[in-house]
Amino acid sequence: MNLTKCEICPHRCGVNRTKGEIGRCKSTDKIKIGLYSIHHFEEPCISGKHGSGTVFFSNCNLNCVYCQNYEISQEGKGKEISIEKLADIFMEQQNRQAENINLVTPTSYALQIIEAIKIAKRKGLHIPIIYNTNGYENIETLQLLEGYIDVYLPDLKYYDNEIGKKYSKVDNYFEIATKAIQEMYRQVGSPKFNAQGMIEKGVMIRHLVLPNNIEDSKKILKWLKENMDEQVYIDIMAQYFPTYKAKEMKDLNRKLTKEEYQEIENYVYDLDIQNGYMQELGEHEEEYVPKWDD
Repeated sequence: MNLTKCEICPHRCGVNRTKGEIGRCKSTDKIKIGLYSIHHFEEPCISGKHGSGTVFFSNCNLNCVYCQNYEISQEGKGKEISIEKLADIFMEQQNRQAENINLVTPTSYALQIIEAIKIAKRKGLHIPIIYNTNGYENIETLQLLEGYIDVYLPDLKYYDNEIGKKYSKVDNYFEIATKAIQEMYRQVGSPKFNAQGMIEKGVMIRHLVLPNNIEDSKKILKWLKENMDEQVYIDIMAQYFPTYKAKEMKDLNRKLTKEEYQEIENYVYDLDIQNGYMQELGEHEEEYVPKWDD
């Protein structure tokens, strides 16, 4: 697999990224990042005491109308860096006592990330590496990542593919994402934690609950209960707020109601899901979105 005929993700655009040709994700062969930082607002077993060493990559193979990071994912804001610089960033995060390296929206740059990890490992990188993805992944790409990624943190966004097409302009999301998640599980299994309760290896699956889409969320949770090891952690997220194009869409232009989220909470108990997190329904989610300043 290479970037001269890109098939990194399920879109399989076939563009020559080394010649500057642009496919669905808008990425070239150059790594582009929006920000790297110490992030304290991930799950407790990821942020821990010292924070997660996040690297936010620009561009994305989905076009979610409600993306909270749309300035970098959809509008391409960010800075191009070399593979060597990315390796240096990994080392800088470790030197800042980050609990882990957290690769946010990394799919487009999977091949370059592997090379950066190799360089950083030779320099002494030893903290866990997290692959924080929207779930729309190629099995072949994931297989290349085997041995380099300690923790997979995928979204499982939609059960109904028509919803995926409407909100993220993507086909067959559910089938592709669930197969990808099963491959991730094959590689790293259920979560393993250190003495401080920090995740060191395994799969944790995120699902963002959307307003007016509670039944789809229930189907996602039911599938996870019936098809994944009970030891796998499920993080049910309530942080949705209308942003980007969603502000103009009637079905998405508001936050979740207490009644909607209570219905999901009740369903989680009905399913007897054993492990994971349920985010509290808050009021100021916008404040947690990073500032994308060059």
